[in-house]
Amino acid sequence: MTVLLICALLTLGAMFYVFYIPGEIYVGPVKTRLAYLRERKEVVYDNLRDLNFEYKAGKFPETDYAEMKESLEDEAAAILAEIARLEAGPSTATASLRNRKGTSV
Repeated sequence: MTVLLICALLTLGAMFYVFYIPGEIYVGPVKTRLAYLRERKEVVYDNLRDLNFEYKAGKFPETDYAEMKESLEDEAAAILAEIARLEAGPSTATASLRNRKGTSV
C-alpha cells in the first residue's frame, strides 16, 4: 500500500512538473525581418569564409568551389539588397510600389 501511494505521488509530481504552465511565459524578443536578415547575412559570410578555407585546404575541386561560391555570393547580394531596401524606409518602398503598379499610393 505504501509503495502504491509513493508511486502515485511521484507520478502526480512528475505530471505537474511537465504540464504546469506558469502565469507569465517569457518568449524572447520579437524578431523583425531586418534582424533576421542581419543574422542570415552573418551566416552566409561565415559560410563563405569556411568555403574559402576548405578550398585552400584542398577539400573541394575548382568547379565545386566556384559553383558554391557563386551561389553564396548571390544569396549575400540578395540579402544585402533587401537590408538596404528595409533600412531606406517606407518612402522608398512606397515609391517602388508606385513604379511597379503604375498608380499613386
